[in-house]
Amino acid sequence: MLRAVFMAALFFLVLLPENILMKPLLLLPTAYLPPVSWMAVALKYQNISIELHETYPKQTFRNRCNIATANGILNLSIPVIKVNGNHTQTCEILIDNSKNWQQLHWRSIITAYNKSPYFLYYRDMIEPLYHKKHKNLVTLNQDFIITLFSTLNIRTIKTHNTEEFIFEPDYLNLRNSFNPKKQPFQNVTEPLPRYMQVFEEIHGFIPDLSIIDLLFNLGPDASAYLSNVELSIPAETM
Repeated sequence: MLRAVFMAALFFLVLLPENILMKPLLLLPTAYLPPVSWMAVALKYQNISIELHETYPKQTFRNRCNIATANGILNLSIPVIKVNGNHTQTCEILIDNSKNWQQLHWRSIITAYNKSPYFLYYRDMIEPLYHKKHKNLVTLNQDFIITLFSTLNIRTIKTHNTEEFIFEPDYLNLRNSFNPKKQPFQNVTEPLPRYMQVFEEIHGFIPDLSIIDLLFNLGPDASAYLSNVELSIPAETM
């Protein structure tokens, strides 16, 4: 009898759609070369959903990232086109490829990190992405994120794109928690643990830059750094 019940339950689970068996635990915004905190929280939850159907907000990490240069923090921003004006959803955002942004971004990255310990080791994994022509911002971000997961040897994270906008999802909602002007999370003593940076002697340690800052400076130890970050996740959804 018990065996029959067990087999019936197993049969039921096998027939369930994958998106039910693998329900996301966390909602994140899409991001271009995401900040370290974005990657760290994604690794903590592993099964995440990427918001695509929100009304696209401006001046966020969705189309920009921060890197450290000899002159301080440099913001790299992808020029975008809102096809429906201020009512454009994130999934509809196009990239303005009439601008020479790819060459400018890559040159800035070379200038910032060519003296970092692991730039030469990882540049061949990142540079090809700047020679591809993406039409859609979300597709470009996804390409970068997948490449970064692979480069960091992170194979445990499963990502899903939202199919509609849900105002109050029944899992942790952090789609508005990552802002270039503020730190989203803090551990007990500091926003993020220190690691060696190229221009630290000039500017001091700058936390929560783009994940490429961590990658080029820590190399193979970047994954362990992300795993060891102690994040204080908000108890309530936002």
